[in-house]
Amino acid sequence: MSEFLSLVPPAKARELYLKKIIEVLELSTETMPTVDSIGRVAAKDITAPHPLPAFTRATVDGYAVRAEDTYGASESLPAYFKVVGEVKMGQPATINLLPMQAALIYTGGMLPADANAVVMIEHTQKISADEIEIYKSVSAWENTILEGEEIQSGECVVTQGQSIRAVEMGGLLALGITQVEVYRKPRVGILSSGDEVVSPYQAILPGQVRDVNSYTLSALVKACGGDPLPFGIIADDENKLREALHHLSSQCDMILITAGSSVSARDYTARVIQEQGSPGVLVHGLNTRPGKPTILALCGKIPIIGLPGNPLSAYVIATHLVKPVIFTLQGMRKFPFPNLRTARVTLNLSSQAGREDWIPAKLISTDEGWLAEPIFGKSNMILALARADGLICIPEDNTGISAHEIVTVELLDN
Repeated sequence: MSEFLSLVPPAKARELYLKKIIEVLELSTETMPTVDSIGRVAAKDITAPHPLPAFTRATVDGYAVRAEDTYGASESLPAYFKVVGEVKMGQPATINLLPMQAALIYTGGMLPADANAVVMIEHTQKISADEIEIYKSVSAWENTILEGEEIQSGECVVTQGQSIRAVEMGGLLALGITQVEVYRKPRVGILSSGDEVVSPYQAILPGQVRDVNSYTLSALVKACGGDPLPFGIIADDENKLREALHHLSSQCDMILITAGSSVSARDYTARVIQEQGSPGVLVHGLNTRPGKPTILALCGKIPIIGLPGNPLSAYVIATHLVKPVIFTLQGMRKFPFPNLRTARVTLNLSSQAGREDWIPAKLISTDEGWLAEPIFGKSNMILALARADGLICIPEDNTGISAHEIVTVELLDN
């Protein structure tokens, strides 16, 4: 396979790839403590076992009253109420209110059965130990939150395929749900290849480069909810790649390979991937820069992605193609929205029609708004991304962007 099968638009390639993966996807689940579930994906709908709040309660400090008894009350003509008790926090309200009676209550306290509103304490004046003046009328259920107003018993709290955030975790715990069933984390094997690639923990000789991709990709996989399994570095050898893929296939749900996907006489990566199972290579070549030589394959039930060896190229493609696959392998139905910001580009940017270009850019805050300053560099310069805040996209149907034009910057993850 010595040349690209075709150059496919990235969006079309992503749609095709995810569709094929979903067709063969088999998800497994596990049950875990709710407090540890942030970032995990719910494996089934989770419903409320009881209403929340479980009782009607006050939202301010004040006096529980019958709202109709306060109608017409004002500073010039206050209404007089007899205080018949105090609602204790954390205890049921047992007080029964008669007309023109009130009960002292605090924020979160249970409203007495005969009360239907709370007058804020700021709108009252104590006359004696058991009598107050009310200077402002309240409407029915004012300054209260009703039983089940937040959620009704049996109502869905978290839907299947939804990623659990801190707010969902808190809501589940408020309902007494302390265990949740979630999809297992996908195990993502990461393999770097190249005779010139060595560990970042050793001194390099002339002609050698340190392995960057294993670490940046592992971080990206982990940030997306996956479990990275770095395999290490192998030499440019077809048989070694075949052996590594065979080993990873037995313990991973997805495999990432960097290097070996460029068009050259030594490009055997696509051929070896094709041997791993059908349907095999689905896309070999994207009309994008950086990342043109990307390989997208599905071997049996295992997605295998061949990424360019150049760190900047590998990371940009991983951001747009690896991420959605990891989300899919977790059973996620709705992917997180990319973090976008509009800005005025500071320079003219040229592009080739029919090719999607991604350009690192630094964001600069000014009194007139954000500026996007392009950072130019070769595709092997990972520090171009390190200096950048995000990426500017030049769509395939565009031949460039003029200076001072408004662009959308896709912010890089931290």
